[in-house]
Amino acid sequence: MTASATGRFDPARVAHLSGRFAPVTEEVDEVSLVVEGELPADLDGVYLRNGPNPRFTPIGSFLYPIDGDGMLHGVWIEGGRAHYRNRFVRTPAVVAEERAGRALWGGLESMITPDEREVGPELAHTFRDLPDINVVRHAGRLLALAEAGCPFRMTPELETAGRETFGGALPAGITAHPKVDPVTGEMAVFCYALEPPYLTWSLIGPDGTVTRGPVPLDGVDEPMMIHDMALTARHLVLVLAPVFFDLSAAMTGGSLIDWRPDAGTRVLLIPRDGSPVREVSDDAFWLWHTVNAHDETDGTVVLEYVQWSRLSLGDSGGGPNRSSLVRAVLDPATGRMRRTTLDDARVEFPRVDDRRIGARHGQVAVAWDSERSPGLLPGEFDALRWYDTGAPGAPSRTWHGGDLSVGEPTFAPSPGHEGDDRGHWLAFATDRTDDTAHLLVFPAEEPENGPVARVRIPVRVPLGLHGNWLPTEE
Repeated sequence: MTASATGRFDPARVAHLSGRFAPVTEEVDEVSLVVEGELPADLDGVYLRNGPNPRFTPIGSFLYPIDGDGMLHGVWIEGGRAHYRNRFVRTPAVVAEERAGRALWGGLESMITPDEREVGPELAHTFRDLPDINVVRHAGRLLALAEAGCPFRMTPELETAGRETFGGALPAGITAHPKVDPVTGEMAVFCYALEPPYLTWSLIGPDGTVTRGPVPLDGVDEPMMIHDMALTARHLVLVLAPVFFDLSAAMTGGSLIDWRPDAGTRVLLIPRDGSPVREVSDDAFWLWHTVNAHDETDGTVVLEYVQWSRLSLGDSGGGPNRSSLVRAVLDPATGRMRRTTLDDARVEFPRVDDRRIGARHGQVAVAWDSERSPGLLPGEFDALRWYDTGAPGAPSRTWHGGDLSVGEPTFAPSPGHEGDDRGHWLAFATDRTDDTAHLLVFPAEEPENGPVARVRIPVRVPLGLHGNWLPTEE
């Protein structure tokens, strides 16, 4: 969807601004939540989720899931009890709009920016920060993450502490999907930009210091969109699908996003030690999210991900675009990749136990559109599915949500069980009959039997996007 500043944009007609995706504006603290079932005694921490939630009615355009202000939803669990808090990520743009009482910046495709009379000289004609995609904790920092830009540091109470540049070493920012090596504690990141250098990568040590980068990547000579990455013991894995930014088109009322399938898809294998980058390629496909990756002894890299035939944003359009769970073997010696479909179901939001990042993993969880619930929007799912992708045929187990629309599943490992996958899967869910929201808790051993606990959330949690389980730090 495109729109301009001429008044043709009608937010009431944007599906992802209404219903179960509609933003909420009330910030709530609830110290004692109603729990149906029993919360596991070994759950001790907070489940945090970030997502695009416009503070005020958008103007100009709105492109889901990239546009919108960040709002963090947190459920703290300890001793079988739970409490909840939600807070906006208060960027300078959000603070300025709160003073004005209305939206001052348009969506990305509209290119609307306020002038000096409205926001003062420092913010005039700037683009707003969008730390509304994900939230992670690393080196003691709680970071609300943008698609590509500076994260914002948040306090444990979810108050906004300010823009994070990692001591000035990464002023352009990082990705929304960094990967933390569970062995070294190092965080790998990339960042794409609309101006040269168009794509860079960096490594951040376990103490939060940037140890390498930002390193520009050769062969990327125009701005591209890259949402996620994968990490192995030796490599960063970046998938460069043929999605380019066309600023000239956006300035004249056209689309900011240019899908060029004839260019194919490239995958960069970036050695973490700074050795030369290697590349493989294949016919065009798009991915939003990787599952995981690992190195093989023969020099190949195995990558699992959710594959789409093309990119689609906002309301669906442009014809059929189904997803599938795929395993690819990347061979830098031949420059090719061999893809195998593990499941052609409508899945997204794949997650593994984060302690297995960069190595062979066990269970994979995804959100699934079972096609049993008519009227679901793109990005809405009514079931969860779990795979053992290391076994022949990638056997799966399924839980159907009935009237519930479910979000991304996240793994909470049981303390003291580093060598196995004991723990629980957590996911927000919204009841389509009354818009009530819940946090669902599934046992990893038999998740298909359904949640052992449903925590009632006192406000509706808009569907999408990403979150993490953060165990209590000793």
